[in-house]
Amino acid sequence: MQKDLISIIVPCYNEEEAIPLFYQEINKVISKMEKVNFELIFINDGSSDNTLNLLRSLASTDKKVRYISFSRNFGKEAGIYAGLKESKGDFVTLMDVDLQDPPTLLEEMYTILKNEDYDCIATRSISRHGYSFLRKLFTKMYYKIINKISKTPIVDGARDFRLMTRQMVDSILELSEYNRFSKGIFSWVGYNTKWLTYENQERVAGTTKWNFFKLFAYSLESIVGFSTVPLSFSALIGLLFCLISFIMIIVIIIRTLIFGDPVAGWPSLVCIIFLVSGIQLFCIGILGEYLAKTYLETKKRPIYIIKETEKDLKKSNK
Repeated sequence: MQKDLISIIVPCYNEEEAIPLFYQEINKVISKMEKVNFELIFINDGSSDNTLNLLRSLASTDKKVRYISFSRNFGKEAGIYAGLKESKGDFVTLMDVDLQDPPTLLEEMYTILKNEDYDCIATRSISRHGYSFLRKLFTKMYYKIINKISKTPIVDGARDFRLMTRQMVDSILELSEYNRFSKGIFSWVGYNTKWLTYENQERVAGTTKWNFFKLFAYSLESIVGFSTVPLSFSALIGLLFCLISFIMIIVIIIRTLIFGDPVAGWPSLVCIIFLVSGIQLFCIGILGEYLAKTYLETKKRPIYIIKETEKDLKKSNK
């Protein structure tokens, strides 16, 4: 009987400190799962440290290790898509190299997927240890907002770490959009998903590449990608202010006819002009976000560019 093949996709960006530790831990799990074959696909997302050399070294000594090196930094979403596209496994999983995704869960995930009627075993963090107060607050607000305005549910605390069937992966690859938000895409394609929970894990090495502003921009990406409610909201605000303006025009005309003082109140008028101008710019900004995403999609630029893979390494060694 042929063994199942599990593809493990690991995006990396300046992770020279974490890669050896991850490789050591994942091999412990692989050695326990003797009835399954594995391929490790590392994605070097334009790293400027020693990440690529480490991946070359691993690929030259371990046949199950593959790597894809981008021509520059294209972002984690591009790395995920590249890994899914290049994977060959019957089952595919995504994991962070910093070990915030516990590799020990992989055996349980595979057992459930094989023995129960699921297409995906996904994970979610039930705690936010190590997060600053501001990040906890905004994270909580984000999940409340996105699930109210989007028809695609985004599970609170959902991680990219999940084990998927080949069928689900192929469905995800059909969504080749340039502006990607994987958590939303995983939910949008559907399929029967079981959720496993665990406590948030700290990084084993290195520093996070996600600061507050990058996370904020990423959250906006998800809202624009999976909801058109902000456009409706801006239109509603415009309608509301038109009604208010119409009412105020009537009030001013009546007041002028009765009291004969059309000049009084100019400071409040200036404040109103600033308020309305701010609302207009806000609504234009919302429209601009959707227009910018549409503009990028119409360019049909590649999601990533591959500079080197383990196949090139084999050619150079001949």
